[in-house]
Amino acid sequence: MALPPGVLYLSNLLPGVLAPPIGAYFVKWLLDTYLNIHAPRWVFAPLCLLSFPLVLTCRVQYKMWADRRAAAAHGAVLPPALPSSIGGLDLIRAARRGMADSYPGENVAKLAKKYGHTFSMRVFFQDRFFTAEPEYLKIILATQFNSFEKGEDTRVIFGALLGSGVFGSDGELWKFHRAMTRPFFKRDRISDFELFDRHSLDAIGHIKKRLNEGHPFDFQDMVSRFAMDASGEFLLGHNAHTLAAGLPYPFSVPLPATSAPPVSTRFAAALNRAQLVSAQRGPLGAAWPLFEFWSDKVQEPMGVIRAFLDPILAEAVAKRRASGVKGMDVTGGAVHDREVLEGETLVEHLLNYTEDQTILRDEILNISVAGRDTTASLLTFVIYMLTDHPAVLAKLRAEILATVGSARAPTPADFREMKYLRAVLNETLRLYSPVPFNMRSTTTPVILPSTTGGKPFYLPANSKVPFSVLVMHRRTDLWGPDALQWDPERFIDERLHKYLTPNPFIFLPFNAGPRICLGQQFAYHEASFFLVRLLQHFSNISLAPEAQPPASRVPASWAQDDELGWKSGERLRVKTHLTLFIEGGLWVTMDEAPLEKEAN
Repeated sequence: MALPPGVLYLSNLLPGVLAPPIGAYFVKWLLDTYLNIHAPRWVFAPLCLLSFPLVLTCRVQYKMWADRRAAAAHGAVLPPALPSSIGGLDLIRAARRGMADSYPGENVAKLAKKYGHTFSMRVFFQDRFFTAEPEYLKIILATQFNSFEKGEDTRVIFGALLGSGVFGSDGELWKFHRAMTRPFFKRDRISDFELFDRHSLDAIGHIKKRLNEGHPFDFQDMVSRFAMDASGEFLLGHNAHTLAAGLPYPFSVPLPATSAPPVSTRFAAALNRAQLVSAQRGPLGAAWPLFEFWSDKVQEPMGVIRAFLDPILAEAVAKRRASGVKGMDVTGGAVHDREVLEGETLVEHLLNYTEDQTILRDEILNISVAGRDTTASLLTFVIYMLTDHPAVLAKLRAEILATVGSARAPTPADFREMKYLRAVLNETLRLYSPVPFNMRSTTTPVILPSTTGGKPFYLPANSKVPFSVLVMHRRTDLWGPDALQWDPERFIDERLHKYLTPNPFIFLPFNAGPRICLGQQFAYHEASFFLVRLLQHFSNISLAPEAQPPASRVPASWAQDDELGWKSGERLRVKTHLTLFIEGGLWVTMDEAPLEKEAN
């Protein structure tokens, strides 16, 4: 039976905690035995008790001195450090409280305003070097890629959820996963658009059904189900049919007792729960077991997730073996691109490389989280913004109707023509980045050149480097004085050439460098396809405030304490786990568009 996580964590710490007092006792024994020097008990007892904090203090102080010396030897300095309590407990408390009450990224953005966009936070006696500087993100993600990795903290925090999949792995294991997955996303396939169409029209049918009943609906929940069903069929060849379970009603509508939700709905809820718990571990790092002492809170939802995925994967493996088709020889980790067949699922593609069900599950789960949640987040915030910008909605619909018409499905060629549609998506990705935070760890010492004319910054090896594209995307010095306004025109007019063109690393919704999102084009196509189909059928979108549950309503303090200018314009509470979402959902009503005749 596995030890509780807190017990296991403390047991791993125990040798280091006991070593100093044991060492003190050994010194006393040597003095007593060989030198006949007998230390009084009133001296020896406190020395044993204080030996660990004394040794820890010496080690911490030595590490800080050694880092400053190494920085000076390179003509550099360490990034400015935040003042904090012993062990950074005040920073941990503020970070965890911020996840519950504050706006995502608000706390670090306030610190960046005071200390600069690169600074150090000492948490559990270790430095974390936060940055939202595009020049440094270029170094981290691209130009010095080999000097950074996801790091052990990422695996400790997210390992129960993501396993050994592509998002948490490093080195040869990451290369193996990346090489297996890359061919699947290399080109557009007709079958992808057929899949988008079926699931988009299915979702629109459920929207109309709920609206015809006289009720608003939760767009965030609906689009998560759409993305879940579409990604399930795309990745697994298995439609989860989460839309078929029916859209939820507003919290104020009394409903009769129902039977247990279907397994696909439980799977989606479990995936949300596992992400939320994993994200709450972020500020704690490797010390998260102290706050989940007796049980790993991710394991319960992961049981539901495995119960859903494992039979599907086992069936795919059995079918593959029965076919007699042999996979590639990947001895020694050599993986070669293969032609992905039309209509082939990701599981069918991966079975050419491995039949290991754990590897398959981890990879599918990694891609599922990315495929479902990022698309759902993007589309949710597009609709959220369109409810407050009717002129943008009208212009977007006009472009869709002029390019595609009111009935037929769009094609990749259509998307290339619809510049305003892409601008709407990009502006939403900028202001509401689906993945607002990320982290790397240095594998070697790194020098970050100064961006202000001063000395460069020095990052020691094995340093944690959290970063936020959400904070970077909202910087007025990078995007102009109107950076906090949602305005798709900035990706079309002169601001594009003034800000983004000369400095493309100020816009990183899909990461960059060797770890750039493989599904970037797929995500654009899926989101674009759904928006086109939705706005072919509906001409007006409005929030339904009466349907919003109390948890989603913006607290009065947001308008009163808005030092950054981020919160006062929000009408709903924005939160994050691995991806950005709206607490309590996005409840809206829509006006069905009148039928329009297609031009001959």
